[in-house]
Amino acid sequence: MATNTPASTPQAPPEQAVLTPREILVAMSGLVIAMLLAMLDNMIVAPALPTIVGDLGGLDRLAWVTTAYILASTAATPIWGKLGDLYGRKGVFMSAVVIFLVGSALCGVAQDMNQLIAFRALQGLGAGGLMVGVMAIIGEMVPPRERGRYQGVMAAVMPIAMIGGPLVGGFITDNLNWRWAFYVNLPLGAVALAVIWFTLKLPRRTRAGGRASIDWSGAALLTLWITTLVLITSWGGTEYAWGSGRIIGLGVVTVLGFVAFLIVERRAVEPVMPLSVFRNANFSLAGALSFIVGFAMFGGVTFLPQFQQFVQGSSATNSGLLLMPMMISAMAVSVAGGLLITRTGRYRALPIAGGALLTAGLALMSTMELDTSRTTSALYMIVLGAGMGCLMQTTMLIAQNSVALRDMGAATGASTFLRNMGGSLGVSLLGSLYTNRLRDSLEAQGGGAAAGTEGLGSIAEVTPEVLRQMAEPVRHAFQVAVTEGIQVVFVGSAVVAAVGFVLAWFIRHVPLRGSGPAPSAPRQDDPVPVEAGAAKG
Repeated sequence: MATNTPASTPQAPPEQAVLTPREILVAMSGLVIAMLLAMLDNMIVAPALPTIVGDLGGLDRLAWVTTAYILASTAATPIWGKLGDLYGRKGVFMSAVVIFLVGSALCGVAQDMNQLIAFRALQGLGAGGLMVGVMAIIGEMVPPRERGRYQGVMAAVMPIAMIGGPLVGGFITDNLNWRWAFYVNLPLGAVALAVIWFTLKLPRRTRAGGRASIDWSGAALLTLWITTLVLITSWGGTEYAWGSGRIIGLGVVTVLGFVAFLIVERRAVEPVMPLSVFRNANFSLAGALSFIVGFAMFGGVTFLPQFQQFVQGSSATNSGLLLMPMMISAMAVSVAGGLLITRTGRYRALPIAGGALLTAGLALMSTMELDTSRTTSALYMIVLGAGMGCLMQTTMLIAQNSVALRDMGAATGASTFLRNMGGSLGVSLLGSLYTNRLRDSLEAQGGGAAAGTEGLGSIAEVTPEVLRQMAEPVRHAFQVAVTEGIQVVFVGSAVVAAVGFVLAWFIRHVPLRGSGPAPSAPRQDDPVPVEAGAAKG
């Protein structure tokens, strides 16, 4: 610790921002809009992609419209968190919103696919600061003990984005120009900026020793190995074989870049990702759980619409609506868990219960068959959503409570980064399992299945519409293959979730900063136990 506390270290404010409940709710309205922008963007753009390709051309570069955004946002997340620690969260967060809006406007005026990809990267750069900025600001505005009162507001954003995004994107594509899929961000972003500017009140950052020392080397190395790792997970098994020279080369660069990053961070005056926070056992466990939640949740849930559309016969719009049981369950449990934490000040049971429910929900999903009804799958989704609700907010709360206030942004960025990387790896690895099982099943069934897909360049070209036009034996064979692929995906997700359930038992209870409703709640534990915990690990 001593090596990372020089004279230029930012001085943590003695207390968190003292705001009334009304002031917090008003300020959070701007934060909610910003978080909605980050979550909605890809979901609104996805339905417009076929139209975009038809207008701009460049089908071979279609994947880069999404990959460029993911690369930039993932690499930028921890950097934005650290910049907030150094220069103050309000100004840094508003800068991220402005960059996101500029990128959105430029995407709307793109004249070819190369321009669109470049502008999407700029948009992703800003998006990386939106999520981490929201969570870090809330972490500074509201003590962990009191956060449950406001947790429902943030928990409502995900179902709105998951359900509303495809609906809005589909409406824009069908009734307006695809460019409005990007322009729609501008008025929302302007409202968010205005609300944040006038209502958000946070303590000023005071620094001893003058200007901050920015860890440019660490930021560059972090960007390097994250970029190569995301490229591996995006390209491996799809664009290139896992054993190809390009994937192996990217793997070597990732390992060397990561090792160099660790060396630089140990010596940096103001490391972009302070390694000292990982000495805290609770923080490391919460980070591992964030990674596992991202892997199991995003990796598994990404493929659920495949089953709903190909096997259960739902439309793309309806498959989004059919996710409502999971989202409502996640939101309800998240709110209830937050209120429980506020009332009791205890949280250890939630990640344990969440790990058990997440594992059970994914295991139930793995039992789905051709004749599984929508009601049955909805019940399974409720269990899965309950596990998500126990874990999503609680892991962030544990991570933030495990570090000093001066490292809030870096800790939030690290936790968010781990969840994003877990989701990226989950989608890639589970996607490879799904595709291979789908192909193997079709080959094993042979006959009609092989003949029915012979004219297609790839099984990926089979859409629900194409499937409905196939002969009954071919359609049945493909539905069997999809079901078997989904079963493999959820089995893999359940195994990973089970590891998270085991890790959750090692989390220990550390008193939360901030007072509870009981008059006897101690106040002297505000910074002292956290600082000690961060130092001892």
